[in-house]
Formats: sequence, C-alpha cells, structure tokens
Amino acid sequence: MKKLILSLLMAAGIAGAAHASGGESIAWDRAPAKVNDLPALQNGAKLFVNYCLSCHSAAFMRYNRLRDIGLSEQQIKDNLLFATDKVGDTMKATINPKEAKDWFGGTPPDLTLIARSRAGHGGTGADYLYTYMRTFYRDPTKPTGWNNLTFPNVGMPHVLWELQGEREPVFETRNEHGHETRVFSGWKQLSPGTMTPRQYDEAMGDLVAYLQWMGEPAQNSRLRVGVWVLLFLVGFTVIAWRLNAAYWKDIT
Repeated sequence: MKKLILSLLMAAGIAGAAHASGGESIAWDRAPAKVNDLPALQNGAKLFVNYCLSCHSAAFMRYNRLRDIGLSEQQIKDNLLFATDKVGDTMKATINPKEAKDWFGGTPPDLTLIARSRAGHGGTGADYLYTYMRTFYRDPTKPTGWNNLTFPNVGMPHVLWELQGEREPVFETRNEHGHETRVFSGWKQLSPGTMTPRQYDEAMGDLVAYLQWMGEPAQNSRLRVGVWVLLFLVGFTVIAWRLNAAYWKDIT
C-alpha cells in the first residue's frame, strides 16, 4: 500500500511540474482506442520492455499477467524476461535510483498507473502520453540533447529517437490582440528514423494502449460484466413493472 501511494504521489508531482512549465501549451492528440486489440497490446508490451523498463519500473504488474493479452508463459520467458528469470516477478527496473537522480535530475517514476494519472482538461491520460511520446525534438541547450513540446524542459531523453528520427518544431509568428505570438505549426524532419512517421505513430498507439491496459488489466472484463448487469437490470425492471401491473389490476 505504501508503494502504491508513493507511486501516485510521484505521478501527481510530475504532472504538476508539467503544468507549471507549460506542459499543456499544445493541444493533446487523441490516442487510438486499442485496449481490446491483442496484437497491439502485445506489441506495446514488447516496446515497453525494450525501451521503458530499463529506467521505469512497473512494480505493481507481474510478467505472468501478460497471459491476459494472449501471450503464453513460454513467449513471455523467451521474449520479454530480461531483468529476471521468474515469470511471477514484478516488472522492476534495474537502474540504480541514486544514479538515475544524478543523470536525469529525479528518479524515473513507476509507470504502472501512469495512464490513469495523467488525465486533465486536455484529454485522457492516454491522450497525454500519446502526444508526449510524439513531441520530442532536438535541443542542444539541454543536458540530454532533447526537449519536449508537451512537457517543456523534461529530464527524460528521447529513448525512441532511432525509430522516429530527429526533428525540430516549426513555429509561426501571429498577431493576436495586438501582440505577436509564436504558434506551433508542424515539424521539420532533420534525419529519418527506422520507421516512417505513420509507423511510429502506430507504434506509440500500441505502447500507450499497453500502458492503459496495465493500469487496470481487468478493465475489459469489468466492461463486459457491466453491460450484462445493465441488461439484467433493464429486463428485471420490465418484469417487475408487469408484475406490479398484474397485482394491482383488480384493486380499485
């Protein structure tokens, strides 16, 4: 319980820092709905383990829970088990927290509940993460060499840059209410990545879908059960209404 509370507090703190530094200066893009897409979730799990788990833990998720998205225990062992040899272990990063704080200015937060903690007036937590993972750009003035439009002055480097390539934002100067303002208008590709822009966006949709699912693995079952419960209540209401009418029809 203490770990769960600490994780939530860290997530809230990072979100507050993003807001204070202008993290909502651009509109969030809507994340694709893929939480029911098993191949997308499996690809998202692969991306998470290969690119995120080296620094970020998911301490409230066990590897064997990935069976819920269609992976066998052997597939998990062969393809996703790098930091441990036990499928029942939780997804803990191997990075030293003290070294991480020295390198990035803070310990990378646990990502188990990240998609549930980032919701705001700009959209859902998935929308925030989908936009965040697609708005990194080269910035030589930063210690990591990277910055982010969604979270300005972020301490995290762009770990997926080889997939996306290197880009820089393009701004337009507009006159609004008598004042000149710089408005983001698009991207300039400096060097290509191993994926096309469309492929990268699809991959980030898969990763975000996995983060959504990881925050509540039972959500699909909950929704299915909820639909049947509502149908039962509707049917029971009709039966109760007809029984009530039959009971009172001879009473004046």
